[in-house]
Amino acid sequence: MGFFDFLKGGKDGGGKPRKVANVAKRFELSGKTGQGSMSKVYRAYDREIGRNVCLKILDKVKTKEFEARFPGLKKPSEGEICMTLRHDNIVRTYEYGVTTTGEPYLVMEWVDGFGLNYLVETRNVQLKGNRINYLSQLCDALQYMHDTKYLHRDLCARNIMINTEGVLKLIDFGLTIPYTPPFCAPGNRTGTKEIMAPELLARRATDHRVDLFALGVTAYELFTNALPWERSMDSNEYSRRVMNTPPKNPRDFNKEIDEDLAAVLLKGIAKAPLDRFGSATAFKEALLRLERQDW
Repeated sequence: MGFFDFLKGGKDGGGKPRKVANVAKRFELSGKTGQGSMSKVYRAYDREIGRNVCLKILDKVKTKEFEARFPGLKKPSEGEICMTLRHDNIVRTYEYGVTTTGEPYLVMEWVDGFGLNYLVETRNVQLKGNRINYLSQLCDALQYMHDTKYLHRDLCARNIMINTEGVLKLIDFGLTIPYTPPFCAPGNRTGTKEIMAPELLARRATDHRVDLFALGVTAYELFTNALPWERSMDSNEYSRRVMNTPPKNPRDFNKEIDEDLAAVLLKGIAKAPLDRFGSATAFKEALLRLERQDW
């Protein structure tokens, strides 16, 4: 059930009365921690439950526009999806509903730590010796999502947190869709262009391997501090590069990368879906078989 069906019906997908929150009265906002194209994210003290949380407030117009990309399908809202996900490497969602001003909101656990994108961009010392560990946790989270019949559809370093105890948390399920044929039909290519698989860019039918391609790009970036294809401000030009030119050899960016690791990274971003790893677990197993584990 989409968010706007949720508003009309007064109940969520499980038949429970929908939650309505007065943000100003219930939450003490201590700062905005992020802003995407469809939402704003705050660190907040929840007076109702007595603890710090992450409060995500969605733009109701953009949420409606995104749901309109699936005509005739009852897409579950982000809140409904998040409430079903229970895994140690996925951010925990406590509650979802609508604000008194009509915006969808989610209350999630506050993750004390850094985004993986920050660690990569700053070449943070925290990465040393932990790259395979972090990727293994990410593979576990992604395999769980696929087993639960969801596709993340926006897996990238920006949507991954590492907490102070070294536990990885996959976040942001705003583009997540059910893993069913109707939602995987050709046409929809919403997302972050740098992690879009060739079949997604070409608007062909998709499956879980679009997430595996994104996982491969993320792994490549983690080991090289670069992307497999040169960035371009022109999204069409970037798409042509991904579909028509080979990725750069990861050893061109990091001479320490040996042939075995390079082969794993390149397999993860193979253009043809059948040439990639068949599952997130298979990707993890390939990483754990590498002779060197102290990256």
